[in-house]
Amino acid sequence: MIEANDTGSSTRNACKLCAPLGACLAFKGIEGAITLLHGSQGCSTYIRRYMISHFKEPVDIASSNFTESAAVFGGAQSFSTALDNVIRQYRPAMIGIATTCLSETIGDDVESFIRQYQPPPGLPAPELVKVSTASYRGTHSEGFMDSLRAVVEALAQPGTPIGGTPKSAWGCLGGCVRSGHPKADLGVPQEPPGGHINLLPGMVSPADLRYLKELLADFALPATLLSDYSDTLDGGAWSEYQLIPPGGTRLEDLRRMGSALATVEFSSTFEPARTAGAHLEHYCQVPLHRMGLPMGVSRTDDFMALLARLSGRAVPAKHVEERQRLIDSLADAHKYVMEKRAVIYGEEDLVVGLAAMLSETGIVPVLCASGGRSGRMRGALQALAPQLADATVMEGADFADIEQAAGDLKVDLVVGNSKGYAMARRLDRPRRSDRPCNPRPGSPGRALLPWAARRPLWPAAARCRCCNTRSSSARCRPGTGGWARRGLSP
Repeated sequence: MIEANDTGSSTRNACKLCAPLGACLAFKGIEGAITLLHGSQGCSTYIRRYMISHFKEPVDIASSNFTESAAVFGGAQSFSTALDNVIRQYRPAMIGIATTCLSETIGDDVESFIRQYQPPPGLPAPELVKVSTASYRGTHSEGFMDSLRAVVEALAQPGTPIGGTPKSAWGCLGGCVRSGHPKADLGVPQEPPGGHINLLPGMVSPADLRYLKELLADFALPATLLSDYSDTLDGGAWSEYQLIPPGGTRLEDLRRMGSALATVEFSSTFEPARTAGAHLEHYCQVPLHRMGLPMGVSRTDDFMALLARLSGRAVPAKHVEERQRLIDSLADAHKYVMEKRAVIYGEEDLVVGLAAMLSETGIVPVLCASGGRSGRMRGALQALAPQLADATVMEGADFADIEQAAGDLKVDLVVGNSKGYAMARRLDRPRRSDRPCNPRPGSPGRALLPWAARRPLWPAAARCRCCNTRSSSARCRPGTGGWARRGLSP
């Protein structure tokens, strides 16, 4: 494994985004919630612009709006004023509070601020959930996962397991105390055992979330999806502006997560002990089934088998038929893409999932790169297939590192988000785009998890490879519009 920038050189065009952005995405999937960033105004402005560029939906993010004096003497007053303004204007059911680099650096005691805060008279007090998201400690995907953990710690209440002794009422006490939650006492009522499961899919597209809900309905398996931004970030047109978009995971469902039959969590590189599923397993005794993103055929087979076991039902016929059509599509495209060399970059879990999917077609991922530094990406790749053991793995990479390594490895195909567009043009290699894809409308509606959604990928990859080899055709050369017409560039 190569640890990029390990010589102290500066980062150039980082292959990651900031941790508070991931927190904003996670909180956006909770019904009636709004995000408050404790820090300077620029943080919320940047994140709001970035999310709007990708999702093409209105996004409101509040800020405590640090001034010079707050940066020196602390942001307690700014924090209290910001909460008052948000409650008066939005009337939220929950406020997700994410710290930024500035508030973390000066050491603001946000937990103490929350305990001392009193809402404006006559207005209902929302749930306050705090997560620490200093960007110098992680990536946007880590901010997303840490936010899910904070929500579960603050809201999930322990239940009574089937055939077991009652769960202790102190099960979620640790998270409640850390987040300043008002229910942090031994009087928290226990929930009866439920017939539902928890599904924590990680950072996927709104289209993928809709597919997962449809899949669970086909198995007749009730589930709490955290976090569900399929409507809040990919909804329909409004006749009137909505301060908080409808949709998201309901707070009452979040409280029932501690009494679920099981938790299914998609993550192969995040620290296992830090996940929301790990908290539910340790404190609420909810069995945890952890797996990577089900993007390859074999991984999706494992996911379908798990759902069949949890629901007691066979895999529905329509999904079996979609699998057969996908296998046929793979066979059709195999002769065009076999042994072609690919570079994959992005979030670590996504890179592992894409590598699993591409390797099943005969494409060889020779370079897998991410801005994250979990140290688990190589192990996750090797667990997928023996042929991935020889892949070059770069952690903590920026796009300058990736471009140099890709040129040395003579790759045929670039797979990743739209931030790598310029790199692909300089390498003179076609690129399959993925999230975030800011320049192209409709990105939230693109799914990768369903078998049906993967079928168009392989003909596109085959066309992509054919276009790159037919250099005599002007419409297939970079800069002539041939790639864009085929949907291979932003």
